[in-house]
Amino acid sequence: MSWVEGAAGSPYDVHNLPYGVFVRGDEGARRIGVRIGESVLDLDGAEAAGLILAGGALREPSLNGFMALGHAQWGTVRQRIVELLTETGHRAAVAPLLVPLAEVAMVLPFEVGDYVDFYSSEQHASNVGQIFRPGEPPLLPNWKHLPIGYHGRAGTVVVSGTPIVRPCGQRSTPDGPVYGPSIRLDIEAEVGFVVGLPSALGDRVPVEDFAEYVFGVVLLNDWSARDLQNWEYRPLGPFLGKSFATSISPWVVPLDALAHAWVPAPEQDPPVLDYLRDDPHLGLDLRLAVDWNGSRVSEPPFAGMYWTPAQQLAHLTVNGASVRSGDLYASGTVSGDRRDQVGSFLELSWGGSELLKLTDGTTRTFLEDGDTITITATAPGPDGRPLALGEVTGTITPARR
Repeated sequence: MSWVEGAAGSPYDVHNLPYGVFVRGDEGARRIGVRIGESVLDLDGAEAAGLILAGGALREPSLNGFMALGHAQWGTVRQRIVELLTETGHRAAVAPLLVPLAEVAMVLPFEVGDYVDFYSSEQHASNVGQIFRPGEPPLLPNWKHLPIGYHGRAGTVVVSGTPIVRPCGQRSTPDGPVYGPSIRLDIEAEVGFVVGLPSALGDRVPVEDFAEYVFGVVLLNDWSARDLQNWEYRPLGPFLGKSFATSISPWVVPLDALAHAWVPAPEQDPPVLDYLRDDPHLGLDLRLAVDWNGSRVSEPPFAGMYWTPAQQLAHLTVNGASVRSGDLYASGTVSGDRRDQVGSFLELSWGGSELLKLTDGTTRTFLEDGDTITITATAPGPDGRPLALGEVTGTITPARR
């Protein structure tokens, strides 16, 4: 346990140590830090003082350079941070580098390269199929043979707290398409995986090398305009209904912090092709929670995701597509078997046909201007201690025509 006041026994003790990038006060300079309790350890300052050696990568304004160093260096730096925060002999040198969270603003922790969103929850895919394609099979024939995904827009990935402007676009009406603000604005509660080590064009990343390439995870909300999506998605899939904003949490939880969170993933039937076979076949026991204007409306369980993050990365690169430091790929909406476990309001309201009552007495089907959504999550840590994955939050602001 850490000597930092308030850290010992908290979800942000040294068993977690998520990375982020912060700005302090009016300084304007972006600095890499790691969260410990309710403070941020300034890693820029720690490397400048010679307390950590990372070839200057921790003195950069984003995590990309550090993530590109690879798994061995990630482990070495993590071990050193643990030493600095647990061994009291380092306290005099380290304490001045601790900054209270209340004194910093968190910014996007890495420069996003490419962004890919998958569709890996069987429950979510089945629900959406029933809502969007009534009378047809809920899962399309390819769904259990490969992780379905699409390439999103990296330039609209924003950090938690960024206001979300209601998007405009075309939507279908009985009298034909019309242009205007989306009236069926939704969320998608997801988990994002951040690539650290780049790969070469033409190579593929096998499932067993997942931990060598993926640096860590973030929480992710892939905001969705369901009316725009429903009109445009055939035949080429998501476009303007998804590309206007994707929010991520400011803290990147290192994959090494999740060592106690791996659990058997759901059995896959029919058997997958050889390049997708992962042994052991493991998913992550992450427990998400969705709050709508302060009302807890859903608790999606990530452990039930049909396609694993290792399979997603293997499929993403099987055609020879390269990955870069800072590439982000998302799990797809996380939904469980019950209505109070779904990760979208499309499912929660069953296509807008059922009203949801919030604790303040108001009712909703989809998002209204001024609504705030917060997604949080925890994971099992050592000795049964949970670790927190931070939060991703956003408030809807009116459309700009």
